[in-house]
Amino acid sequence: MSTVSLEPVLSTYPFTLTEDQEQLRKEVREFAAREIAPNVMRWDEASEFPSEVVKQLGQMGLLGMIFPAEYGGAGLGYVDYVLAIEELSAVDGSIGIIVAAHNSLCSNHIFLAGSEEQRRKYIPKLASGEWLGAWGLTEPGSGSDAAGARMSATRKRDKWVLNGNKTFITNGHYADVAVVIAVTDKAQGTHGLSAFVVEKGTPGFRPGKKENKLGLRASDTSELIFEDCEIPEANLLGKLGEGFVDSMRILDGGRISIAALSLGIARGALDASLKYVKERRQFGKAIAEFQGIQWKLADMATELDAARLLTQRAAVLKDAGHKVTRESSMAKLKASEVAVKICDEAVQLHGGYGFIKDYPAEKFYRDVKLCTIGEGTSEIQRMVIAREILKVSPSRG
Repeated sequence: MSTVSLEPVLSTYPFTLTEDQEQLRKEVREFAAREIAPNVMRWDEASEFPSEVVKQLGQMGLLGMIFPAEYGGAGLGYVDYVLAIEELSAVDGSIGIIVAAHNSLCSNHIFLAGSEEQRRKYIPKLASGEWLGAWGLTEPGSGSDAAGARMSATRKRDKWVLNGNKTFITNGHYADVAVVIAVTDKAQGTHGLSAFVVEKGTPGFRPGKKENKLGLRASDTSELIFEDCEIPEANLLGKLGEGFVDSMRILDGGRISIAALSLGIARGALDASLKYVKERRQFGKAIAEFQGIQWKLADMATELDAARLLTQRAAVLKDAGHKVTRESSMAKLKASEVAVKICDEAVQLHGGYGFIKDYPAEKFYRDVKLCTIGEGTSEIQRMVIAREILKVSPSRG
């Protein structure tokens, strides 16, 4: 037996961005500064969902970035997608996670597992921003143990009847369509889970409690409740019993977007820190002149770049059609944990000002913690990575 190769595929690795990618980054950065930055604290304090900005993002093509033009998408790849999520999140992580959940979870599940009819029906509306999407895997009793889902889907003549709850669902109250995973055959374990598309307004389907969160407060996080919710048989998404398997494929891409979210929040915290240490004076000079401060900044910048390279690698391999389970988990693990450290240091560098809302460091600090939890905790990422690197090839001869 021989272990699977750990060598990365580097033949198309982009250490520089194309002119189009640089232009995309510039446009998203300018939009974020103009339309998002002035509203960040108001949205945060009121837990206000930024509906108008989300519509504008749809008009810019950012809600359908990774889908082909024939379905109304922008026809771009994950490298471009990572750039956009980072730029949005460097100003407000709430916007970043709204876009990420819509693109890489809900819409992408329909695109990857759906029939041609389902793609044509849903993707153009989602890509344009006419509709917003949500994705429901987590339940009150099954977080990291996604295979322990209890929400049921029972066949009734030519319909499916859904019963149960989903929890911690991004965009829950505002979604026009949700993809949810339910048990269709309990005896089959993970192969007894199936995915379904449910549209807003379907009788028996409604959003439940809106969570009052530590951070990312402009992003809506809610329950989804299903009580004898009947949907057409045609709303089965993918093959019967393959919902869990498809969800794991979806999460490979989703974890790249959470890595990008982490990069953005961390970069926002680092940028705020660089600005502050140049302005703050102690003992007759800017604190940026002190070696202790400089070393903190050097470590923050180096760790951020290391995380960015892992994230870009995963994005490049995803665009090239490679399986990226290991690479996306590595990127998500590294980027999220680095981001937490950078935001912690940002508060420390601000001193007392890091603890008050007049400065952005405290919000980045609150927002970033979700990155080590959402779409698989750090502990789950370590399990996934270990499983991937311990795989062995079949014995020969």
